[in-house]
Amino acid sequence: MRDDGAMTGRLGIEKRSTLPEHEAVYGPLPDVGKRHGRNPGVLVDEAEKAGLRGRGGGWFPTHLKLRAVVNSSADRGRLARTRHPVVIANGMEGEPASSKDAVLLAHSPHLVLDGITVAARTIGATDAFLAVHRDSPLVPGLEAALDEREAAGIDPLRIRLVTPPARYVSSEESALSHWVGDGVATPVFPDRPFQSGAAGRPTLVQNVETLAHLALISRYGGAWYAGTGASNAPGTTLVTVGGAVQQRGVVEVPTGTTVAEILRLCGGPAEGVRGYLTGGYGGGWVAADGFAEVAWDPESVRAGGGVIGASLLWALGDSVCPIDEMSRITAWMAGESAGQCGPCMFGLPSIAEDVRALALRQSYGGDMRRLTNRLALVTNRGGCKHPDGTSRFVSTGLQAFAAEVDAHLTGACSVASQRSTDPAFQLPVPAARLALLDTSGRDFT
Repeated sequence: MRDDGAMTGRLGIEKRSTLPEHEAVYGPLPDVGKRHGRNPGVLVDEAEKAGLRGRGGGWFPTHLKLRAVVNSSADRGRLARTRHPVVIANGMEGEPASSKDAVLLAHSPHLVLDGITVAARTIGATDAFLAVHRDSPLVPGLEAALDEREAAGIDPLRIRLVTPPARYVSSEESALSHWVGDGVATPVFPDRPFQSGAAGRPTLVQNVETLAHLALISRYGGAWYAGTGASNAPGTTLVTVGGAVQQRGVVEVPTGTTVAEILRLCGGPAEGVRGYLTGGYGGGWVAADGFAEVAWDPESVRAGGGVIGASLLWALGDSVCPIDEMSRITAWMAGESAGQCGPCMFGLPSIAEDVRALALRQSYGGDMRRLTNRLALVTNRGGCKHPDGTSRFVSTGLQAFAAEVDAHLTGACSVASQRSTDPAFQLPVPAARLALLDTSGRDFT
């Protein structure tokens, strides 16, 4: 394993590794100690030294999440039936345009499974799960990796593969805990998983990439890990790069690498770029001007107007109408609601209708004022962050592509004469019917 801070290579995504190949590169899984009462294993301190932040979208400090689960468990006392923690590795990858987690699980499954094992021991978990969406093509390879580990006897705690439904909100951490606990993949509020997760137990839900980084820290230490990348979010990160680039795919770069360098690793732009989608469908749009010089870390991307989120960088080419793409995705997002709160059930379909009218060049000034009001009404009022992300997706798009919005309001479109028949963004299911208020028949089990 190289420790020279090279641009790529820490997470082993270049090719699939068997267990012997994995151990030849990284060595056997070390003993990280175990939790004693309120004292977690030493890996928590190393994660803090490393400055590791979750790679699932929120970039929350990992050591704080680990400690929160331990404290919640300790608060319940020795006789509480629900005191033992649970670990859930989130490989659902709910953002449809993202593929970083799938690439990691396909090529380096044992690094993720190592991370699950060391996390479970650190917090004293008695159950561990790896979740990928139902019918995922990853399942056979992950089952094979788990079989390898069982035959080798290297995991003190059995890791179970689970397959919740492939819905956008199913990957939300409370929905995932809910599904593991009682088979219903809907978000739960107000308690968070560390307070009351799977079957009411303290639950650690971590993105699979985060756990892979934790496995590295268990071997090489926090100081080694913090020696690469941006000081505010050290280490490397996987980035899904798509859209108008020469070669779409997933790259591993140190945090703080510029957008321009990430694009260069993918062959550079394939055409003129008018803007970027950052973070995913629940992320945000930015105009192209000046964004190439932005460093890829949470604070720098935010300062540049974007959202690092699930580490998605999608270049929207000049030959694509951004309003058309916003309309398709917003309609799909409206249909991915769990149907548990008003902002999702009523607000998102209404917003999708307004964006569709704009895409069809059937909107006027008053319609835009209504859309702006609706975007504000759904923000911070939902049972989960799904309406917030959808609102941000639309509102940042209206800002980033203001000139195109103005053109559509006058009945024009800058790319009407050269529009491709193929949409820029692919959706996993057909766009939802607008104004669908009845949630019956939706598969959340």
